[in-house]
Amino acid sequence: MATDTAATTGTATPDEPLYVNGQAALDDVTSDNDVVLADFYADWCGPCQMLEPVVETLAEETDAAVAKIDVDENQPLASAYGVRGVPTLVLFADGEQAEEVVGLQGEDQLRTLIESYTE
Repeated sequence: MATDTAATTGTATPDEPLYVNGQAALDDVTSDNDVVLADFYADWCGPCQMLEPVVETLAEETDAAVAKIDVDENQPLASAYGVRGVPTLVLFADGEQAEEVVGLQGEDQLRTLIESYTE
């Protein structure tokens, strides 16, 4: 049986997106990780589906944790962050909302945004 040492040491960020349900779960992710990219998405959203491989790559290759939040299942959470359209990406740094990007973004743009907070 393989063990994931990063998960047990608590020092590394997750290398795949974390599916978040509710404010408490998002609070946990933002308190456990210095930089979190929250992807507010919907299953029926074409641009969200196009963004999926990009956020998976960013989760794997950057020092940010990626949280995926389904707006249909988490409407109060989406409202709390002013999400009116999907995809909306909210970047948290040190537990605080730092940036918000609406619409489909390129991997390079998002990587640059994350690196401005992780370096």
